[in-house]
Amino acid sequence: MLGLQVNLSSLLEPLGFIKVLEWIFSIFVFASCGVYKGTTTILVSCKGVVNKTVTAAFAYPFRLNTAVFSAPDPTRCSGTWTDFHLVGNFSSSAQFFVTFAVLVFLYCIAALVLYVGYMHLYRNTGKIPLIVSGLLNMILWGGNVWFVYKETSLHNPSNSTPRSSGIYPPPTGI
Repeated sequence: MLGLQVNLSSLLEPLGFIKVLEWIFSIFVFASCGVYKGTTTILVSCKGVVNKTVTAAFAYPFRLNTAVFSAPDPTRCSGTWTDFHLVGNFSSSAQFFVTFAVLVFLYCIAALVLYVGYMHLYRNTGKIPLIVSGLLNMILWGGNVWFVYKETSLHNPSNSTPRSSGIYPPPTGI
């Protein structure tokens, strides 16, 4: 008997409730990162030109090296202005983050369908809980641990002396 038997009470059990939370959080994760847009602004003072602000816009997937501060006036500050770019390309990390969130979203949907509609198979078969709850949760938690590792000082310990490439000054406190 492999038919669908809807049982919403399984969502109140810890495993079902955790899957609902993971599903909701995964929606927020890829939605907030995937649609993020930001700007940074600097005040430019050129000889003979009133102080102007120059803005560089950036968005997902965070290829900051393509965001440019253009000249504040048509004369390009009397010919002394060169376009400046933001530093960094964080597209691979951002795309991996969003891809992982989408995969978690899809996994949670599949797990919720299993818990709600096929709980009788889940409880009567020993292999299904081992594959949804064991292996896939291990992959899910492994991905979460990887993000914690990459986003903390464990991955790149901060040095007391900041390194500079010589082109741009080292970043100061944020």
